[in-house]
Amino acid sequence: MSALADLGWEAHPNEGWEEISVMDERNTPMRTYQVCNVMEANQNNWLRTRHISREGAQRVYIEIKFTLRDCNSLPGVPGTCKETFNMYYYESNNPNLWFIKESQYVKIDTIAADESFTQVDVGDRVMKLNTEVRDISNLSKKGFYLAFQDLGACIALVSVRVFYKKCPVTVLNLAQFPDTITGGDSALVEVRGACVNASEEFEAPKMYCSADGGWLVPIGRCVCKPGFEENKDVCQRE
Repeated sequence: MSALADLGWEAHPNEGWEEISVMDERNTPMRTYQVCNVMEANQNNWLRTRHISREGAQRVYIEIKFTLRDCNSLPGVPGTCKETFNMYYYESNNPNLWFIKESQYVKIDTIAADESFTQVDVGDRVMKLNTEVRDISNLSKKGFYLAFQDLGACIALVSVRVFYKKCPVTVLNLAQFPDTITGGDSALVEVRGACVNASEEFEAPKMYCSADGGWLVPIGRCVCKPGFEENKDVCQRE
């Protein structure tokens, strides 16, 4: 999901994060969430997504794209100006929560920019877009909320993409293995294969779906029934 439509995200306090339309370097309009209260100390601005279904995944990845202003390029800014922000999540079976206490969130990470931008970049309309990917694992409830905490930086959140990995359907040793969502952490998921048409088990076929979406350690196989012969991944009549 990208911040391109009316996402219905929750921002508090009201003078914190704002949904703003801007033009990118190619004059294409895009929707962003921005906050830049760098002249005032003691900032604590929160932006929270809607409920995100995990769709059976135990581990999900969050890719964020953002810009961040170099504090030194802002004239007259006090020493409280920050160049980082925090990302959190909260697991829940309830897709309609309207309030979550700050203390209930689990911190994912503090996010810093590889490249921050200056007033010169603004004048030249150069967008120094940063991309960071983080993951959360061992999820067990129906879904979760993501939240972004600003403590006094100048940030534009351009895109948030949430995804999971799976091992694709495949046929090996005359056994078909289905699409399989990867496990949490580095756990391997054992998957039993089903013999293709006109074949039968010689030794129970199974493989392991790895955390990065690859199939590992094939064990067992199916063989063609009498009167059939193997041709690539199927059994055909002799």
